[in-house]
Amino acid sequence: MSGIEWKKEESVAIISMNEGDNKHNLDFANKLSTAIDEVLSDQDVLSIVLTSGDPKIWSIGVDVMWVQEQMQTDNHEKIKAFMYGMNTVFKKLLLAPVPVIAAINGHAFGNGAILSCACDFRFMRSDRGYFCFPEVDLGIPFLPGMIAFVKKAMPYYKFNELKLTGKRASASELETHHVIEKACENTESLMDTSIAFAKTLQKKRGIFGEHKKRMHKSIIETIEKEDPAYIDTLFLFVSD
Repeated sequence: MSGIEWKKEESVAIISMNEGDNKHNLDFANKLSTAIDEVLSDQDVLSIVLTSGDPKIWSIGVDVMWVQEQMQTDNHEKIKAFMYGMNTVFKKLLLAPVPVIAAINGHAFGNGAILSCACDFRFMRSDRGYFCFPEVDLGIPFLPGMIAFVKKAMPYYKFNELKLTGKRASASELETHHVIEKACENTESLMDTSIAFAKTLQKKRGIFGEHKKRMHKSIIETIEKEDPAYIDTLFLFVSD
């Protein structure tokens, strides 16, 4: 099974990322963006659960090898398209007029962890997988917009710790610090809990969307105003 697919369970749309490690590259960004659009075009959908088809990995983040290949061939426009494409995904999740729940069923590293932070709520299995921002060791600085919406997903002191140390956090640790709603004992429990939670959120799209639009106004402005200075100049890595 490959690609990014979705199905409905009553009013809940379950988007499954089925790209193996779910590395983020241009193709991944386009597929996820399309899936979100398809889901939101169904007016009967009142919530989204975002998960992975891989039994061990939710998403390990940026496809660094792909980015390096594009740089080596001077294919800079593809890199820019990828970065702007992921920003589009982030904005769609931040502004979606329905609740978006990340059901983290394995490792969420780097841009994968960041992706979960663009969602409204997070659940995670406790028997496998870690949450980590390894960018400090990889020489990849966060874009300003990423910093803005990750800070809305976790207490600043915890973000400061994880971002500057690159340490791996377990589900139980994330639950203690209110980064996730609940640490679930296994994948089955994770999906059952996430979907059950999603079904409790029977909110009207108009008011829910307006709440998110106003709550995240400054984040969206940061993404749209500041990120071009880093993306257009390809200031994406720090080597020393």
